[in-house]
Amino acid sequence: MIRLRSPRIFARDERGAALVEFAMILPMMLLFLALSVEGARTFWAYQATISGVRDAARFLSRVVDVDICATAGSDSQWDGRLLAIVRDARDGGTVFPGGVTVRSVGATLACESGFRGGAAGVATVTAKLDIDYPFSGVFTLIGMDLTSVATQVRDQARVIGL
Repeated sequence: MIRLRSPRIFARDERGAALVEFAMILPMMLLFLALSVEGARTFWAYQATISGVRDAARFLSRVVDVDICATAGSDSQWDGRLLAIVRDARDGGTVFPGGVTVRSVGATLACESGFRGGAAGVATVTAKLDIDYPFSGVFTLIGMDLTSVATQVRDQARVIGL
């Protein structure tokens, strides 16, 4: 004979309560995990770009003629090398995580006065990059539109020449 249980027994039964609580908290835990991962990726990419641009500015300040202000030389022949300094690691691979692309690296040379002996050349390197977020679908669940971020990093160095 089949015994039917009273609905009151189900109301007092606490089996499965932990599973229900976990199911309620899981979306928020996943959101925090996605934010942590994306924040770390963004910080890593930005720090790698800062380091690369700093190295590129130092490189340019050493290879350009020290009398750049008198001769009005150009820096366009170094654009490919500067892009490689910012984007590539020593072994030839990329230093950036996936989803990060360096759009352009440009350099300018300017003469600024106020240094000992008159004007001095200053090399400025600017890198523009795009950071795509693979967890952007998670952010749309809470109403955020975070597909990609475009940023630029700039550094300057005084030209010391060869």
